[in-house]
Amino acid sequence: MNESTSREELIEVLRKAPSVALFSHVSPDGDCVGSMLAIGLALEKMGKEVSFYNPDPLPSYLAFLPGSSRIRPDFPYPQPKTLLFVDCTDFQRVNLSLSEISSESTVLNLDHHISNQLFGHFNWVDAQASASAEIALTLINQLGVEIDRDMATNLYTALVTDTGCFRYSSTTAQTHRLAAELLDLGLDISGIHHNIFDQKPLAQIKLLQCALSGLEILADGQLAVMILNLEDFRKCGAEQEMSEGLVNYAQSIVGVEVVVLLKEVGPQEIKGGLRSNLWLNVNEIAAQFGGGGHKRAAGCTIRLAMAKAKQSIITAIEEALKSGRDH
Repeated sequence: MNESTSREELIEVLRKAPSVALFSHVSPDGDCVGSMLAIGLALEKMGKEVSFYNPDPLPSYLAFLPGSSRIRPDFPYPQPKTLLFVDCTDFQRVNLSLSEISSESTVLNLDHHISNQLFGHFNWVDAQASASAEIALTLINQLGVEIDRDMATNLYTALVTDTGCFRYSSTTAQTHRLAAELLDLGLDISGIHHNIFDQKPLAQIKLLQCALSGLEILADGQLAVMILNLEDFRKCGAEQEMSEGLVNYAQSIVGVEVVVLLKEVGPQEIKGGLRSNLWLNVNEIAAQFGGGGHKRAAGCTIRLAMAKAKQSIITAIEEALKSGRDH
């Protein structure tokens, strides 16, 4: 599509639309859900009919978000003529294909990933933003909607999760300014952080135990690899979404530059999550396997058995680490 990358035109489409369907990506996280909900609640304040869509179950730690119970896994029918994709690099991130989008629909694309495919008729993509929440907050302000506490709760959750509590390198002075704007609305900060960070199902802790038990340190201590098979999820009583965030635990190991978590989601289907600490561009590595994301955080899906998928991604990472050392 990519007919325009003008944010002004995207805003104008939303102003005129009587109804909007909002979409967020598979394996939902705080940024995609919080940003989507905040925008949807703002559009409802403007008198528009709004529906929320995500193909996967919402992680339990996000159930407290205002409006989260309204998110549905089914594609909205009849299909609204305005579709807004939030925090999605392409249609595949929502388990959709172009053929499923009505030719009468206008596709809007709001995102902050450097790997975004500019798949919308109108695209607002800012790879310098720390989270899609930064763009969502700006959008709501430009629509002229006063941000209320429910919207602010969603947006703050999106910011705090996608910046790792404001410690990732993508965090800027503007990120803190926007957070301050939200805090001025009297948010329950302790409650938000308690829900996000202090409430872990026992099954998720057991899953972390499985991931760490098979931890491998490779590439002269620069690479940490963790594996989760379907059997691990079964014996822990854990759902797939409970693996969210586990990749981060090995990042604190002294000397480790990059961490990868490989999880089996089906026959010949391995999802990889990659994180780097200081310099390695994991977006470029994920792109080799049809994925993408950010320089320091990216993901991909590998259509191989676990053993082959593991060797393939280890080889790619080791080559990237060697190239970095050589240059």
